[in-house]
Amino acid sequence: MKMNSSFRVMAAALTLCVGSIAHAPAVFGQEPAAATAVEELRRQIDALKAELARLSAGPSASERLGELERRIDLLAAEIERARTGGATEVEAMARGTHGFAPAAAKIYRAGKGVSIGGYGEALYERYADENQAGAASGRTDQTDFLRGIVYVGYKFTDKILFNSELEFEHASTGKGGEVSVEFGYLDFQPNRKVGFRAGMLLVPMGFLNELHEPPIFHGAKRPDVESAVVPSTWRENGAGIFGEAGPVQWRAYIVSGLSSAGFTAAGIRGGRQSGARSKSEDFAFTGRVDFTAVPGLLVGASAFSGKSGQGVTQGGSTIGGRVSLFDLHAQYEHRGLQVRVLGAKSTLDDAVLINRQNGFTGNKSVGDGHYGWYVQAAYDVMTLKPSRQWSVSPFVRYERLDTQDGVPTGFAEDPATDRTVLTAGIGVRPIANVVLKADFQRHRNEARTGVNQFNLAVGYLF
Repeated sequence: MKMNSSFRVMAAALTLCVGSIAHAPAVFGQEPAAATAVEELRRQIDALKAELARLSAGPSASERLGELERRIDLLAAEIERARTGGATEVEAMARGTHGFAPAAAKIYRAGKGVSIGGYGEALYERYADENQAGAASGRTDQTDFLRGIVYVGYKFTDKILFNSELEFEHASTGKGGEVSVEFGYLDFQPNRKVGFRAGMLLVPMGFLNELHEPPIFHGAKRPDVESAVVPSTWRENGAGIFGEAGPVQWRAYIVSGLSSAGFTAAGIRGGRQSGARSKSEDFAFTGRVDFTAVPGLLVGASAFSGKSGQGVTQGGSTIGGRVSLFDLHAQYEHRGLQVRVLGAKSTLDDAVLINRQNGFTGNKSVGDGHYGWYVQAAYDVMTLKPSRQWSVSPFVRYERLDTQDGVPTGFAEDPATDRTVLTAGIGVRPIANVVLKADFQRHRNEARTGVNQFNLAVGYLF
């Protein structure tokens, strides 16, 4: 029975490959080299079909099954490269698998049993001596081993698996670091199109919350918008469903809500409960949908909505504190080019009650809303060479955000929360799994207290 099931899976994979190839000439019909490559892929598919038929009837099927599956995976990778117009391996990794980055998704590519992966990054930050107003910045340069990650997964069957991320932050718990479970969940996937997921989940918002392994994003530091407005890394206990249908991928979860006790003028980031005895008087819905119908283009949206008061009262009134956050995002890749755009906005109810709860006055108020957006462009110059084992990608990113987009009557806005960040730098990858980064960041805000900085980073995944 297991063997018959495996052959059905392989037959479905071959069908998918054939369907993908059938559409390839329409995309690359003007390029003779691409057409020749497509014909070669067709020949390989015919050979695989013949071998699949032979193995289905022969006694040696169990011995050759692993090799056939490997060849199908390689062929699927070739088709994907053709579909995206020759995107680099790093660009292909940035699209993720089942909502996870390459190392985090390793269990999905593994056979039955244990799978181990991981990533890590170290960062050097050198700050300017003066802020934008010319006053002493008061900042101290520092080097930090930001995080070392271990992924541990176990595939019980082809349809049931466990996946987890264990994070060691800042090198030592004795010096301000910590050890955390970033996610830990069970997947039940009866078929390719839909599955059920439960445990500690990554909230499926933005680009970086799910795809944050250092070799697949540009910049030594994650974008400020995807830290202050979309509070990455953001995880919570919950359950939900996920799946795909052709060019549409989606995820929808119910999770424990945020806690308004952690909100500040800097945003909702401090309200993350992170699965640690999460108060669950209030739950939230979060979901995401992405479309990839056009080769190289991803367009999507994600949302989060739920109360945050967690049963707390102030002056006889129960805090609702509903947070409604959504983002729109798009990414285009072609050969060495990658362009990414993201915009996020949220609203917060009961800001006055939350200010009372947390003892905030004046310009320390939580915002009635938050917003942020950024646009980023990068180009891998090594794609101009016939052999491109290395990747060398200059990039630039511009961000605008404000975590006090309005405050309640009787409170004031802190102009420092209304800010922009311009980042320009380069990432060098001798192989797809390892990156060296350098960039300069120009920080500006309405209080004129922004401090520029230069960053160096190294990162890896396995």
